[in-house]
Amino acid sequence: MSPYEPPTHRVERSLRATTGAKVVAGVDEVGRGAWAGPLTVCAAVTGLRRAPEGLTDSKLLTVKRREELAGELTGWVTAHALGHASSQEIDELGMTACLRLAAGRALEALPVRPDAVILDGKHDYLGSPWRVRTVIKGDQSCVAVAAASVLAKVHRDARMAELGAERAEYEPYAFGDNAGYPSPVHRDALREYGPTGHHRVSWAYMDALAKWQHLKRPRLAPEAAELEAAGQLGLDI
Repeated sequence: MSPYEPPTHRVERSLRATTGAKVVAGVDEVGRGAWAGPLTVCAAVTGLRRAPEGLTDSKLLTVKRREELAGELTGWVTAHALGHASSQEIDELGMTACLRLAAGRALEALPVRPDAVILDGKHDYLGSPWRVRTVIKGDQSCVAVAAASVLAKVHRDARMAELGAERAEYEPYAFGDNAGYPSPVHRDALREYGPTGHHRVSWAYMDALAKWQHLKRPRLAPEAAELEAAGQLGLDI
């Protein structure tokens, strides 16, 4: 039995009843707080079927259970698709624009265009032409968003592990363990070897890398406040 309250189709049923939507997609992202690697967004359409046992926000699951659930979900969801924004796009466009970009790519890749979208969180970063309902902690309370959360997380973690194994010079960063997120090993590798081509070199962690300042890119002004709110500024590395 799951220790968490299982997600429901309450929001999806509400959207169907109030807007006439027939196809509702849940959308969630992973990689927003990472120092390296892409931002990954999954869009999942589940219908109103009973969810697999134990489905919840991917962050509340063990690695093993996430991977098991992702295997179940791949065949259980009506449809799902992934969209990505690269580290270079994040540096050039900023996080908010890249959330919209990656989510749009995921939604456009679905075999059927959704009539409505449930976004995890309180900020509608998609906007027109999508009909959006934002739900705080939607990755815990909404079946489609929880499914998107698990699928996005497992896919991105696997991709970062593959990336870490592609070239010997990536080994010190331990991408297979930290998926590009802040960690002591990742921090030490940055100090010693500097950022790779997969790092977000406009981010605040670069401020503490005196040896590698020539690789730093200026932050977009509007992003500074956003990243501070997300806990990304002033990181002591």
